[in-house]
Amino acid sequence: MWLRKSNSGGSSQDDPIQQEPVPQQAAPIRSSASALLSAAQIWSTEDTIAAAPKVTEPAVTGSAPPPVSKPSQPETTVVAEMILATGAKPATAAEPKPAVIEKPAAAEAKPAAAPERSLAETIATPPLPSAPRVWPPRKLSLALQGGGTLSAFGWGVLERLLEEPACDFDTISGASAGAINAALLASGLAEGGREGARRLLAQFWNRMTSEASFRSVMLLGGFSPASASVSFGPHLRAGRFNPLDLDPLRDLLAGSINFDALQSAAAPRLLIAATRVRDGGNQLFRNADMTPDVLLASSCPPQVHCAVDIDGETYWDGGYGANPPVVSVAHESSAADLLVVQVTPARDNYIPVTSAAIDRRLDQITANAVLNAELAALEWARNDGLHPPRVHRLAAEDEIEGLAQRSTADLGRSFIAMLHQRGRDACDRWLHQPPNGTTLVTQEKRPAFPSADALTEVLA
Repeated sequence: MWLRKSNSGGSSQDDPIQQEPVPQQAAPIRSSASALLSAAQIWSTEDTIAAAPKVTEPAVTGSAPPPVSKPSQPETTVVAEMILATGAKPATAAEPKPAVIEKPAAAEAKPAAAPERSLAETIATPPLPSAPRVWPPRKLSLALQGGGTLSAFGWGVLERLLEEPACDFDTISGASAGAINAALLASGLAEGGREGARRLLAQFWNRMTSEASFRSVMLLGGFSPASASVSFGPHLRAGRFNPLDLDPLRDLLAGSINFDALQSAAAPRLLIAATRVRDGGNQLFRNADMTPDVLLASSCPPQVHCAVDIDGETYWDGGYGANPPVVSVAHESSAADLLVVQVTPARDNYIPVTSAAIDRRLDQITANAVLNAELAALEWARNDGLHPPRVHRLAAEDEIEGLAQRSTADLGRSFIAMLHQRGRDACDRWLHQPPNGTTLVTQEKRPAFPSADALTEVLA
């Protein structure tokens, strides 16, 4: 959860708490917010009020005291205002003598302690989570970018993270193919723990390479008519590539993911992004919303597939609005660390000339523009005194030379195996490079997961 900064400056002149009440006049108008702050001041110092000296009123002899003139507003309102301002019940205006105060026998010495904070300040500035003293982090949130078959790099990162039993997952966001990886991870963890999640991810990507279809490549968000080696013309758009609307990927998702398990307490929190066609807004689906259609909506490119309808709303690929959601994770996560897995290349040393190359480069720029905007928002928040999670980033293009020239629709087994292994290697180096102020704690014994060579044999 984001932590709000406190206002350490002086209070404004309009603050009713700082103004001295004027006798025989109407109390100043007080907003509900100022009344709450005044009450909070009293509640936070109740121990001081409880320990205040007793007030002994002088004995009254003779006739009854003269009547007291009525104030300009109800008596209860004036008393309440005076209580909020002073913390003690005011004496009536007709009292001829001040109250006699009994001094305590001996004042207790106040122990040296941290500066007192009002309840209002405590609410406004919750305590920061303590900086981790060990590395890898004990709790981690993930943001998984989509990029067609390049998301096999994210699969390798997730598998390596699953080998760190001391590192738990808090919130996982994703868009397009990154959303599929997120749902596979959460479903596997809920049903079979870390080994179950590893097995489910490997089975899915193995089936993608073995049962690759034109439809499944499209729905992974890795196919665009103009980015293919052959242009199919302007008429083969908006679902005309697949007139029968066959859904092999939908069947694969329904058979691989236990959507009921995603709603259990054992599943990490999910934030899956899709783009509303109606207004272009970003829609986030959570665990209770998860269905195969939600994952299809998050990963369907509009160039080749009709919009996916969910509860009367139509959606396109989530990468247009949040690829992946980052700010929302910072708001909802309780983890101090957020790992962003970036699979779509941001850099390209070649100037595109052909229509296919231009379209591919535009896709890359669009996907990363949304991500960079969200990362910039977190950096601005940190510079402004807020405390979002610390952001770490693993980028596939840092591990694979010339990745910007590779096709996001390539489901070749050797290419997928290479992406998977580079993801594992990048994550392993990250886990062994502790940030400043932390101490690396290595695990003596890790789960007996298959080696990279064994996984490559599975894909083969």
